[in-house]
This record gives sequence, structure tokens and C-alpha cells, in this order.
Amino acid sequence: MAVAVKTSGGFCNAQQQWLHSTRDLFLYGYSHSNAKECKSKKTKRPASLRVKATSTKVELDFNDPSWKQKFQEDWDNRFNLPRITDIYDLKPRPTTFSLTKQRTPTGDEDSTPKDMWNGYVSNDDRALMKVIKYSSPTSAGAECIDPDCSWVEQWVHRAGPRKDIYYEPNEVKAAIVTCGGLCPGLNDVIRQVVFTLETYGVKNIVGIPFGFRGFYEKGLKEMPLSRNLVENINLAGGSFLGVSRGGPKTSEIVDSIQARRIDMLFVLGGNGTHAGANAIHDECRKRKLKVSVVAVPKTIDNDIPLMDKTFGFDTAVEEAQRAINSAYIEKLILYEKVPFALDGEYGVLQHLEQLIKNTGFCVVCVAEAAGQELLQNSGATDASGNAILSDIGVHMQQKIKTHFKGIGVHADIKYIDPTYMVRACRANASDAILCTVLGQNAVHGAFAGFSGITSCICNTHYVYLPVTQVITAPKRVNHKGRMWHRCLTSTGQPDFR
Repeated sequence: MAVAVKTSGGFCNAQQQWLHSTRDLFLYGYSHSNAKECKSKKTKRPASLRVKATSTKVELDFNDPSWKQKFQEDWDNRFNLPRITDIYDLKPRPTTFSLTKQRTPTGDEDSTPKDMWNGYVSNDDRALMKVIKYSSPTSAGAECIDPDCSWVEQWVHRAGPRKDIYYEPNEVKAAIVTCGGLCPGLNDVIRQVVFTLETYGVKNIVGIPFGFRGFYEKGLKEMPLSRNLVENINLAGGSFLGVSRGGPKTSEIVDSIQARRIDMLFVLGGNGTHAGANAIHDECRKRKLKVSVVAVPKTIDNDIPLMDKTFGFDTAVEEAQRAINSAYIEKLILYEKVPFALDGEYGVLQHLEQLIKNTGFCVVCVAEAAGQELLQNSGATDASGNAILSDIGVHMQQKIKTHFKGIGVHADIKYIDPTYMVRACRANASDAILCTVLGQNAVHGAFAGFSGITSCICNTHYVYLPVTQVITAPKRVNHKGRMWHRCLTSTGQPDFR
């Protein structure tokens, strides 16, 4: 028996309901991405939000003795964090985020508690992005800057609460929006953002329904959020606020931000959403608005560069594993955006034939974006401007059926698509912890006056990165790298190239 299992995919509800009509709807994460298919009456929409950003890197002459200094200056410039103080002459005030009031007073009973809490982060704190010094470019996994693989320090800003802040908490209106596809952990981040905002003293917190479209689409009203309301939303999957892809023009979103008098915007999403957040940040700076735009990276694909991982990835893998286990694992074949051949002496079908002869069954696990070069490309894009992928799982199923029928071998082919399983479930313990810290640090970053940043984890440390540096290109699996070779060693499969 051969079983094809496809991972990842979108989420759609066949019947449209509006977010404010029932709480059950947003607890289970209704997706608004395909709402136009559910409407009987078509409405004219503004152009979708489609933005890209590139990073400019200095061209280095490695014969120049000062090339390291030039590289460091360029690095520091690119990874410098934008702040609202870049456009406003603001004086900081002491933070309202302190845990000393929860501690036992020191000294006499009548004395005032002393601020002994040492949990603040200095603006000069940095974390190393890279920690391995490679001896040569031929070392396993080597990422070298110059031909000699010289060691060059690459520092990024450490995340966390600062002693000084640039907002009066009782005057702040903060908004949260979740964009793109569903992902485990969205509710955990929403919950922690609300908790941390209230700890600072913010009372005006709202959720923007159904992604960026919630900024303009009639019938979608912002939702007041509080600790009591979001206390238990982490116990359910999906998004409490709903999700959607695409959205209106950047200028229209910022018009709405101005009209709503939003001071802080927390944007949860992947590559495209980060590009949108960066465009909103740029437009706010252009208009000289005192608005902090802070992103939190989410994607089950773990394909945002410079980060150890994004929330939702661990849970999605764990859930996909359940689907694979239901097919009874003996042999596992995994394709993760790595080129492979189906036919021929060293192709996948020949390997499956050998597995069937030797063991009587096998399991094929196929990533959503795998093998697109084998399929017809429609050239279509979704509302976010992402290419709409052809269904590699169905293609593989048919190819396997045809192959075994052609060689006269009976094979019972079962196809399992765990799309909804991996996207709409609640976060596991690992992702829940990651979501907690990322959400808290997003709020700390906003109060510190940063904007156009993302809260993430790099080299096991929680840091802030400029959004411009994480949206230059998606992170890909290197089929020549150590990770892919470890996978081949684990599964015992050939390279198929």
C-alpha cells in the first residue's frame, strides 16, 4: 500500500458568517480569505495589499584591509531599529511595567517597596546572530562572508522591557490584527499582547477582524479586548479575530489607523504580512504619525529568514505526524521544496516499487510546495500576491496509481490531506511558550518606541529585527546542506535528483 500525505494548505469555510455574530465562530478561527466565493452579491474591492521590500547590502572589496569595518558599518545600519523618535522629538518617561508591586516590601513594614527588580533590558544590549566560526567554505553548513571564511561579528538588538518608554499608557489605543492563513498559536499571541498591554496600564485595546480587510470592509467592526475576554482563547485553535489574505491599499489602511486614533498596531503574520506591516510603517512615518507598528512572525512553513523558528511550526509538524502515523509508518519519504525526479532509474516511483516489493507498503509525505516544476503553472496568485500552488498530492496519487498498474502490481492508494489538522489546532507546549514571549516582547518593543520591527528568536535569544531584513526572500531548504542530509540519513531514501 502506498499512501500520499500532503502537508500545509489553506482554510476555507463554505458558509460566510460575520465575526461579531457569534463567539463560537472566531474561537474556531473562521477564515475570510475566500469570502468572495461565499457571497451571493459581489462587492467591488480595492486593490489587494501587495508589497515587497529589498535589502541593500554594501559591495565589499576583500582586498581592501578595511572591508570588515565597512561590513560592520553596513550591518549596523541595516539592523538599526526604526523608532518614533526618528520623526518626533520625544522625552522618555519611566516605564509603568514593573513587577515590584507584586513583591514583598523590604525594610520596615511602613516603608515603600524598593525597586529591586532587575528585569529590564538596555537599549545597548545585543545578541550574536551567528556563533560558528567556519575554517573554510567547504565546512558543513558554512556561511561565509569572504573567501577565507573570516569571523565577523553580527549583532542584533535584544528584546525585552526597557526602563524608559515613549507612550502614556492611559492615552494609548492599541490594535491587534491577524493576517494570512490560520496557524497554531495565534490565540496565544493575542492573549499575551492583551495581558502585557494591561500590565503597562493600557485600557483601550481592540482587535481588527479578518486581517487587513477589517480596516475598510463594511460590517466588520473592531472588537474591544480585555484580559477577561481573552483569558481562555488559547485553549482553542484558529484565530479569535479571524484571518484573511490581502487587503486594501496601504494608504487606506493608514487612513483607517488615523481615523481610529490607533497608537500601536500589532500585526501577526508571515512573509507577506510582514511586508504589509513594513509598508504601513513607512506610510505612518511619511505622514509623521506617532504610531508603532510591530510584527510577530507566524508560519507553519518556518520560512522567514534569520529566525530560529516561527510559532506554529512545531505544532504543525506534530499534527502532520499524527496523519502520517494513521497511515502506519514503515518507510517515510519527505520532500520539502527540494527538486526531485518522479520517473527514471533514480526516480521516486522506482524507489516506491522497491519498497513495495521489500516491505509490502510505504508512506509518502509531500510538502505543499514540492514538485511544482512537474505540474502545470497557472500563474494565478491569491489575494496576498502569493502564487497559487498546483496540488502535488493529487498528482502524486495519480502517478503512483498509473505506475503500479502499468507494472501489474496491485496497490491500494490512500490520500490524506491534513491541511485543517495542522492549521486549525491549538498550539502545543513548545509553541505556546514561544508565543508567550514573542507577544510580550512585541508590546515591550512598542512602548520602547520601536516601529517597523518584528519580535522573534535568533540563536536561542529573543530579539528585535527590522522588518526590512526578514522580507527580502523566503528561507529555503538547502538540498546540499546538513539538515537535508540528516533527513536522508533518517529516512534511508535516495536523493532523487
